[in-house]
Amino acid sequence: MSDIARLAGVHTSTVSRALAGSPLVEKSVREKIVKIARSHGYKVNPTARSLRLGRTQSVSVVIPLGHEVTQPLSDPFFVQMLGYLADDITQRGYGLFLQKVLPPMQDWLTDLIGSKRSDGIIVIGQSTEHKALEAVANQYKPLVVWGGQIDHQSYCTVGTDNIGGARLATDHLLGLGRRKIVFLGDTKVPEIRLRYRGYTQALDHAPKGAKKRNIRTHMTADLAFDAMRKLISEGGDFDAVVAGTDVIAVSAIRAITATGLKVPEDVAVVGYDDIGLAAHSNPPLTTVRQDLEKGAKHLVDLLFRRMEGEETESVNMAPELIIRESCGAHLHRR
Repeated sequence: MSDIARLAGVHTSTVSRALAGSPLVEKSVREKIVKIARSHGYKVNPTARSLRLGRTQSVSVVIPLGHEVTQPLSDPFFVQMLGYLADDITQRGYGLFLQKVLPPMQDWLTDLIGSKRSDGIIVIGQSTEHKALEAVANQYKPLVVWGGQIDHQSYCTVGTDNIGGARLATDHLLGLGRRKIVFLGDTKVPEIRLRYRGYTQALDHAPKGAKKRNIRTHMTADLAFDAMRKLISEGGDFDAVVAGTDVIAVSAIRAITATGLKVPEDVAVVGYDDIGLAAHSNPPLTTVRQDLEKGAKHLVDLLFRRMEGEETESVNMAPELIIRESCGAHLHRR
C-alpha cells in the first residue's frame, strides 16, 4: 500500500480510503489510485481489512412496521427502494443486511446497534418509532432514515417535502373544479401525517364550498380497497381522492370502479410516490413523484459519510406532480 501511495503522490491513509470506496476521497483521485493498484496486481483482503479496522463491511437496512404488521416486503415501494439501495451499497464493496421489525418494538434499535453486525444503519420509514430513533441519535452517528422531517428531530433523514407535495396534489384537483376531496391514509405515520397537513393547508385556502375529510386506512392494498368501498357504501359525498401512497390510490380506484362509478369522470384520484405501478394502472395514475433512485443515493452517501465521522444535514427533496389520466385533467382541457 505504501508503494501505491508513493506512485499516486498521496498518503497511505488516502489509499486505504480510496480502495474502500470512501466518498471522502475525490473521485478523480480515487480512480487514479484504483488504476495504479490494479496495474500492480494489488488486491484488498476484505477479511483482513475488516479485522484491522474493526468493521463488518456491511450495512443494515431496516424496515420497522409498528404501524402496519401486514405490510409485506413485496410492497412495490419497498421493492423499488431496496433495489436502488442494494445497487449503491454493493458498488461500494459492502454487503446488505435486511431486517423487517414487527411488534413488540421494544429495544429493537438499541439491540441492533449493540449486535455490531453492521457498520451503519439505514431505516426505511419512521413508522411509530420516532422516539426510538431520537433516543439513539446523539450516541450512534452512522444512522440515516428515509422519512418525513419532524420539527426538532435529531436524526438525519432523507425524503421529499411531503407537505409541499400534498399541496401540489390538492391544489391541482381544486384547479380542476373538484371541491369534495377526501384524504385517504394513516396519519399515525409521520410521512402520511405531513401529507395530510399539506392537504389541509390547500383546502384552508380553497374556494368557498370546498370540504375536507380524512378517511383513515391501512397501507396494504386490500385494506385500502375495503376502506374506500365502505365510504362509498355509506353514501360518502366526494368527487376526488388524495391518497397517502400510490398503493392506496390504486386500491381506491379499484373500489370506486367496482361500485359502478368512473375514474376520473365521477371521482378524480391522485396518489403519492410514483412507483412503477402508477403509470400502468387503469387509468394511469396522477401522482406526486418521489425520486426514489436519487433518494437511495442520498441515503447511502450520507450514511458512508457519517460512518467516517462526518456530521451531515438532512435532505428534503422537491416533489413533482406527474399528471396522468386519473385526475381528469384531459377531460378538463376538452
